[in-house]
This record gives sequence, C-alpha cells and structure tokens, in this order.
Amino acid sequence: MSATSDAFDRGAGRYDLMVSLNPGYHHELGRASRELSARLKGREGLSLIDLACGSGASTRTLVEATPPGTRITGIDASAGMLAEARSKPWPPEVRFTQASAGRLDVSAFGEHDGVQACYLLRNVPEQERDRAVDEIFSLLRPGGWAVFQEYSVRGNARATAVWSAVASAIIIPLGWIIDRNPDLYRYLHRSVLEFDDVATVADRLTRAGFVDVAHRTASGWQRGILHTFVCRKPKET
Repeated sequence: MSATSDAFDRGAGRYDLMVSLNPGYHHELGRASRELSARLKGREGLSLIDLACGSGASTRTLVEATPPGTRITGIDASAGMLAEARSKPWPPEVRFTQASAGRLDVSAFGEHDGVQACYLLRNVPEQERDRAVDEIFSLLRPGGWAVFQEYSVRGNARATAVWSAVASAIIIPLGWIIDRNPDLYRYLHRSVLEFDDVATVADRLTRAGFVDVAHRTASGWQRGILHTFVCRKPKET
C-alpha cells in the first residue's frame, strides 16, 4: 500500500463530511459527469469507469447524469474509501473494485464507452502519470470519451495564492478538528502546488493519443484552481 492510499484509508470515515464543506465540490463533480454523459448521448447500454472513485461522490454524479441501466465500475486504490462507497445504496449496475492507476491490469477491465477520472492524476507519482493516462486510453472503446477533473495552480500566481490561503486557513485546520488527520490535508495542499500546470496535463492527453482535447476552469472561488479536461479516443487508432 502506498503512503497516499494509507492516508486516504485513515481519512475515509470523515471524507464525505470534509468535502461537503467545500462550496462547489459536488456541483463541479456533477458538471464533469454531465460533460461525459452529453458526449455519449444516444449510445445504448453504456459502460463507464469511474477511476479514483473515492467514497463514491463522483460515482453518484455519474449515476445521476446517465440513463438508467448504465453500467458503472468504480475503481480506487484505497480500501477505506471503497468501504465507504460500498456502504451506500446503489443501482444493481454499479460495482466497485480496488486497483491503482498507473499499475492497472487493463485487460481485466475490458473496453468502455467513457472514463471519468476526478482528482486522480495529482495522486499518481509523476513518473507514472503518462502510464496512467495511457491506461485510460486503453480502457476506452474507439470513439469513447474521457473526462479528467483536477486541481492545477502552477504558473498562475493568483490561483496559487488563493489555494494556499484557503488550504492554510480552512482546509488543514478543519482536517485537524473534524478528522484528526491533518497530514492528509497538508498533503492535499502540497500536492496541488507541485502538480502539473494546465498545459502539461493537456500535453499528456495528446501524447497518449487523445483528440478533441478541451479544457475549462471552475466557477466561484475555484476559478483558475480546479479544471476539467474532456477528450476523445479516435474511432480508428
């Protein structure tokens, strides 16, 4: 188990409460899921992957954004987070499994119409990020779509200052008060500062073979901090 997975295991029981205190967190997850659903509109019998599903918040927004009967597989490296996700009520087409991005046995999962990956790449070691993106490309059927959502502030002085102020004044103290697990939220602060800039993320997607790469930033206090990338696997590869 990696140190990151271990930290998420320890914080799993209070994670839903912590993220619920972030204005816009669930709204932006919902926007990401609706972005993916809109690009798959008209396809029948959808099969989707929710990579880095955590405690299931992103999986819930996928369920809400897609037609009834959509098959969704949530994947996460943290056993604690998966236990939280499995404890919630789900349609019979939703299942969860443990695996680590960057080290996936892609052949075990087959090909799917879409992949959603929220808050994934930043938690993958830098030397494994290209491999993780390649895995997502391989998980898609030709013509399939992927949506990535991630914090990225590098190269943006205003976003960096806002992020550091919010993390230092709100996120880390709440991590101590609510969860007694401030190390997880110190890691969150640090990992965002150290993560790729927006252009590097887009370059990773392009190098993997994705086309129609598009990007937008979030609204509200997360403008310039939180970003959503949408891209497509070509129909012929």
